[in-house]
Amino acid sequence: QVQLVESGGGVVHTGDSLSLSCAASGVFLDEYAIGWFRQAPGKEREAVACTSSDGGSTYSVGSAKGRFTLSRDNYKKTVVLQMNDLKPEDTAVYYCAASLKYVTRLEADYGYWGQGTQVTVSS
Repeated sequence: QVQLVESGGGVVHTGDSLSLSCAASGVFLDEYAIGWFRQAPGKEREAVACTSSDGGSTYSVGSAKGRFTLSRDNYKKTVVLQMNDLKPEDTAVYYCAASLKYVTRLEADYGYWGQGTQVTVSS
């Protein structure tokens, strides 16, 4: 069974950087696309970035473009979301998720989810 555990959240200030990790177990990670999503209070969950199962393709979405990057190590079964130049509007619970598709930005394609980690950016 796929299990995903996020870590690295916390409270930071505007302009700071933060690195979130997603550790997978119970799977061969190279079979899964990994996506990061976030949900701010009172808002719907939205995609932040995703990476293909082999790591050959990565995408940042919306306001994350140019600030957030993804890297993955299939041997270590870890995916890292590096977030730079953080803004108060980045405050949210961040989730990693796994999909059996090669790569996808669609939330509906992700069948496995972690419990989330809180990121708070103060002004």
